[in-house]
Amino acid sequence: MKPQELVKDIYDVGIIDWTMEDFHGFYTPHGVTYNSYLIMADKICLVDAVKGVYAGEFLATIRRVVDPAKIDYIIINHVEPDHSGAMPALAEACPNAKFMISKQGKAEAIEHYGDIFDFEVVKSGDTLSLGNKTLQFIPVPMLHWPDSMVTYLAEDQILFSNDSFGQHYCSSKRFDDQVDTSILYYEVKKYFANILLPYAKLIGKAVNTVNGLDLKLIAPGHGCIWRSHIKELLAKYDEWGRGVKSDKLIIVYDTMWGGTEAMARAVTRGASSAGGTVKLFRYNNINKSDIVAELLTAGGILFGSPTQNSGMMPNMGGLFTYLKGLKPIGKKAAAFGTYGWSGGAQKDMEEFIVKAGMELEPGYNCKWRPRPAEIAAAEQFGYDFAKKIK
Repeated sequence: MKPQELVKDIYDVGIIDWTMEDFHGFYTPHGVTYNSYLIMADKICLVDAVKGVYAGEFLATIRRVVDPAKIDYIIINHVEPDHSGAMPALAEACPNAKFMISKQGKAEAIEHYGDIFDFEVVKSGDTLSLGNKTLQFIPVPMLHWPDSMVTYLAEDQILFSNDSFGQHYCSSKRFDDQVDTSILYYEVKKYFANILLPYAKLIGKAVNTVNGLDLKLIAPGHGCIWRSHIKELLAKYDEWGRGVKSDKLIIVYDTMWGGTEAMARAVTRGASSAGGTVKLFRYNNINKSDIVAELLTAGGILFGSPTQNSGMMPNMGGLFTYLKGLKPIGKKAAAFGTYGWSGGAQKDMEEFIVKAGMELEPGYNCKWRPRPAEIAAAEQFGYDFAKKIK
């Protein structure tokens, strides 16, 4: 059976990885796809590759449409291995193909796989004629690697967007209007927050460029293909890129003997009484990507940890290291927790809050397990902080 034909003569030949739940620290409970698209024009063109471990299955899928040796062009929008790992197999199976790639992408691909490809470097404004179809190359550097670009197919009004506008979401249905949109939009937000947030200031320019194109489909490198909610998607990207915030407050903590947990619950009660939306998380490694997804549209975040060995608990340290790389600037943040004979956790957390680019506010600490008066103070602390982000 042939793979799905998205529009006439354009096939979905990528891979659906249903069981992938950890994408280098990104929790992906709905799996991961590695999208690739085959254009059967006068000249045959493949847009993007897949993860190397799936090269055999990938080539077998292509063969259901055409002999890979007949492919004339292969476009590499981005050299990260989940999109390029099958490049060496393609070089062998497609001996006549020219690899279209950005200048930075060429250098990265040679570093990854060796100088074994027939490359043609493309830049902004360059086009490629396939005879009856024309492709235009649009660089989007640092969304999210220096080599990144998107490719526009004018005749069919399709944007092959690679990591932009993607989501980690597997489905046997390939279009946005065929799946549960509540899950889809959450996964889009989660993907933006965990992958593109460090480069949010560049999003506006990219969205303006895309808005200038006539679009019937946005075909990303991960997840579902957009055909019915393109305007809504672009509006969300514009909003997230500008850092639009709400009165939502995120509270995340870890605990040893229950003292910091009791504080966290008190802080949550106090914050909730201020009238905004509050979400409480007990932190573990697998849900950091969900925490960041919630933080994307929040006004602030509170971190709680007891002191362990004169510092914060290791789990919280892992979360802060993750956040430091993402740089959620403009978010108000503070630390709370408990300690025994010495402190240290609050100082550690406050240092990381500053390093991550968040706006540090005064925190709250108490010794051992909080007593009733300290629980009341924790409630007041939560209330006061929630008022600051309203």
